[in-house]
Amino acid sequence: MAERTGLVTMKGNPLTLTGNEVKVGQKAPDVDLVANDLSTVKLSSLSKGKVCIIACVPSLDTPVCDVETRRFNVEAGNLGSSVAVLTVSMDLPFAQARWCGAAGVKNVQTLSDHRDAAFGKAYGVEIQGLRLLARAVFVVDKKGVVQYVEIVKEVTSEPNYAAALEAAKKLL
Repeated sequence: MAERTGLVTMKGNPLTLTGNEVKVGQKAPDVDLVANDLSTVKLSSLSKGKVCIIACVPSLDTPVCDVETRRFNVEAGNLGSSVAVLTVSMDLPFAQARWCGAAGVKNVQTLSDHRDAAFGKAYGVEIQGLRLLARAVFVVDKKGVVQYVEIVKEVTSEPNYAAALEAAKKLL
């Protein structure tokens, strides 16, 4: 398993990411994730024929992840049905469903990577030793090709929303 250091920090402390680096121009890795109803879903089935914004976060129950997912929820409401907006975390599906209900999030689909960290490993965003995902955003085109990648340098910082949204809009 590949290990990458020097890409991200948490409160200034360096972290090691494990998994394969995903680059612009490559086919988006397809993995199984767990939906809020505990069903297993293929990532590709959620984005088939759509532009897809995939935001991965450490935990919805933290302030920055909360703000980020609420922001993408608002933006998703303005993007229309040809864009799927997904948030992936290691949170249990029950916790994701509870959080979405409390936050009124209806335009973003939350998915759990808690079973085997398949997303974290396939996208190279699993934080070694913490069993959390780094903060990152991937934009995938309608053909399943990655067109934008942002690995947020400081895990406690928000992503560049404008750049991710612009990347998605260019693909419509």
